[in-house]
Amino acid sequence: MISVKSKFTLNKIRLKQLETVAITSLEQTGEALHTEVIQAQVVPRDTGQLQNEAFFVDTKNSKYGIVSLVHSTPYARRLYYHPEFNFQKDENPNAKGHWFEDWLKGGSKQDFVPNTFKKLYKRNGGL
Repeated sequence: MISVKSKFTLNKIRLKQLETVAITSLEQTGEALHTEVIQAQVVPRDTGQLQNEAFFVDTKNSKYGIVSLVHSTPYARRLYYHPEFNFQKDENPNAKGHWFEDWLKGGSKQDFVPNTFKKLYKRNGGL
């Protein structure tokens, strides 16, 4: 009969570092998605407020694994959920309602967020 014993020690310092790296990478992924959405020119634009000053990454819950892209204007919801509007396309030729749909499941860029996070996590964690 063969008997095998093993002993391992968790590197708690490294685990804490990787936890911090995950939070940082999540926040950076949010910023990357923010930039990606702006560069795709899909947000309706008239004065630029909806896309610029009133569009930001909210990282207050990143330690819980949540980062949000926020449009802080009262009319953002109306524009987002009513794609039937005839959006001006002078500034953003790809403007539309549901402008995040390309990055959601089933969208043409659905792999952007997981792939970006994976790349940032590896780089930030020295993996």
